[in-house]
Amino acid sequence: MIVVEELSVTVGSFSLQDISFSLQAGEYGILMGRTGSGKTTLLESLCGLKPLDSGRIMIDGEEVTSLKPGARGIGFVPQEGALFHRMSVRDQIGFALEIRRQSASTIASRVKTLAELLGIVDLLDRGPEGLSGGERQRVALGRALAARPSVLCLDEPFSALDEETRGDMYNLVRTVTREAGVTTLHITHSRVEAEQLGDCILRIVDGRIEQSESKTESSESSEADV
Repeated sequence: MIVVEELSVTVGSFSLQDISFSLQAGEYGILMGRTGSGKTTLLESLCGLKPLDSGRIMIDGEEVTSLKPGARGIGFVPQEGALFHRMSVRDQIGFALEIRRQSASTIASRVKTLAELLGIVDLLDRGPEGLSGGERQRVALGRALAARPSVLCLDEPFSALDEETRGDMYNLVRTVTREAGVTTLHITHSRVEAEQLGDCILRIVDGRIEQSESKTESSESSEADV
């Protein structure tokens, strides 16, 4: 679950003021808005990569506003994956567990599970060079999920992919996030992507958040009216 209350953040001459929204546990939220509206700034603030001027961030009922990024229980997939150049796919996925000093057997087991789920077992001993866009995003997704975060943040993860690959990734991401039970916040400019993946849509308009009714709430409301 994500709850953001009156968040304000300034980056240079740009600022977001009094941003508030919430996503229920396991919900898939889509964040939309014009270029330059502050979508990435908001996502990075949530992840702890941008300092806040004011406001509060709650993850699963715990305030994480002052916690370091690695302590927030958030997995982050930046645009185009941003893989480490000198690491194998195996090491990329296991990285978050390695820095948390998990045992070698624990890391190997988790990497194997995620590689099978993401369909990249045959890539584990390869480096990032030569991977297709879709393969890179699968690896980045595995890296983000390795430490079993309760929240997943995705910053336009499919913008560089061709139409066919995007369709495959929509299905994969929806399956993986449901199986992992993570609450997801996903930036996109694509209405198709929003409709395919989102349970609800958040829009940044003039520095404010407009939040649509979730599909779950809409379904429950419809059933109550019958």
